Formats: sequence, structure tokens, C-alpha cells
Amino acid sequence: MHQNNNVTEFILLGLTQDPLRQKMVFLIFLIFYVGTVVGNMLIIVTIKCSRSLGSPMYFFLFYLSFADSCFSTSTAPRLIVDALSTKKVISYNECMTQVFALHLFGCMEIFVLILMAADRYVAICKPLHYPRIMRRQVCLILIILAWIGSFIHSTAQIILALRLPFCGPNLIDHYCCDLQPLLKLACMDTYKINLLLVTNSGAICSSSFMLLMISYIVILHSLRNHIAEGRKKALSTCTSHIIVVVLFFGPCIFIYTRPPTTFPMDKLVAVFYTIGTPFLNPLIYPLRNTEVKNAMRKLWHVKPVSESKR
Repeated sequence: MHQNNNVTEFILLGLTQDPLRQKMVFLIFLIFYVGTVVGNMLIIVTIKCSRSLGSPMYFFLFYLSFADSCFSTSTAPRLIVDALSTKKVISYNECMTQVFALHLFGCMEIFVLILMAADRYVAICKPLHYPRIMRRQVCLILIILAWIGSFIHSTAQIILALRLPFCGPNLIDHYCCDLQPLLKLACMDTYKINLLLVTNSGAICSSSFMLLMISYIVILHSLRNHIAEGRKKALSTCTSHIIVVVLFFGPCIFIYTRPPTTFPMDKLVAVFYTIGTPFLNPLIYPLRNTEVKNAMRKLWHVKPVSESKR
């Protein structure tokens, strides 16, 4: 693809220019990133090594944790390193790679959340057909399709990014490379590309969020017919899913479903869904899921508090 670029590198302005705040950014997000990787890896290892977590829900949770780790890794390390750097330079090729990775793993997280909602719907609303519908082979095919869909989405995004000509300023008022901040630097009319961005990323975020919320409303409505114990367990699981969905999709919709305008809070909103949500997911699921907590205790030989006091 022919490029009309005079820019070979970009300078990321980051979250702040204040030296003291940059040190705070380094410390805070280093803790967040390490917590994200350790927490998600703990879930991945627990699911992989525990026979009790062999159901489709945990199969999908495995891939959600993997996507979370990769999604955070696509932005957090550079934010952390740049916080202590005097010149936050990123090459053109590295910038395009970051755009691709950001959308690949972000879209994968969306698709896995949809699959987890579908799994809960079948388990709660069609319990007699659950073993037949959510077979291991079916779950594997669904995950492969999710990866293919994510790859197609991120490829479309990188094609849009590669079509942008940069011939002037190279200062990106952001902590990472994404299409929205890059559109501001392009020396061309970006109306059509922004329309394609909203159609692609914005439509995926909005339609997926609506689909998920409708599915969980149907699930919660059907729980009325369940016995108290089963209803309590299903409600706890669905509540965890709904919290994650709201935390992830709220910022995504704010960023990708609007005209090419900039707000002061954009970077903070982006931080929340690229770094904050992957950090919170490992805390939300184990804390609200007894099976995961018990499997972790068994795997790491940690006795419950009630047993340790005996």
C-alpha cells in the first residue's frame, strides 16, 4: 500500500507532563500491570490444573483471562516505561503493531464475554439441553471463530490506520497508539475514515453490549422459576458477568461511538478499559465464585479460614 508519510516516529505525550505525577503513574500502573498478569495467570493455571473447573463456563473464563493479560500488555508496559522516559518515542511500525494488538485482544475479550453469556443462557434457560449444546467440540469451534472474528476486526482497523498520511506534527496526545488520536494527526479529511471506525468498532461495542444486557435480562427473569439454592448460585455468577460487561463496554462505547472530538477525560477513560478492567476481572470472578476459590485453595494448598481455626 502506497504511503505518503514524512513521519517515521511519533511522540506519546502520556497521561501527564509533570515529573512528580509521572513517577506516581509509573508506580501505580506498575502495580496494576503486575496485578493483572499475576491475577489472570493464576486463573489460567487454576483452570488448567483443576479437574473441577472443566465446564464450558471455565473454558471461556480461561480465554477471557488470556485475552485480558494480552490486552493489558498491549498498552501498559509502554505507559510504565514512558513514565520515566524523557522522550516518549514510538516508531511508525511499533505504533501500527500496537493498534493491531489493542484491537485484536480487545475484540477477543468482547467475543468471549458474549460466549460466556450464551453459556449462562443455555445453562439456566435450557438446562436439559445444556450437555448436548455446549459440548467441548462446540466450545472449541466457538473460540476459534472468536479468534477469526477478532483477527478480521483488527485487520480492518490496521488497514484504516495504514491509509492515514502523516506529513506534519507527530505529537500524540495519548499514552498509546489508537485510531482516534492518530486521526487528529492525519493530513487529510478523516470524516469517512472516522465513519468507518464508528461503523466497525462502535457498532461492535454497542451491538454487543445491547445483546449481552438483553441476554442477562432474560436469564435473570428465568431465575424466578429456580429453587432458592440454584437461583443464588446462578445469580452470583451472572452478577459477576454483568459487572465485567458494564465496566468494559461503558468506556468502549464512550470512545468509539462518537464523532472525532476530543474530551479531557478521554485518556482516563481509555486507561480504565485497557488497564483497569483487566486488573479488576481476576478480582471479580474468584471473589464471587466459590468453585474458583475452592479450586485455587486446593491447587495452592491453602486451607479455608474456617478449617484453619479448627
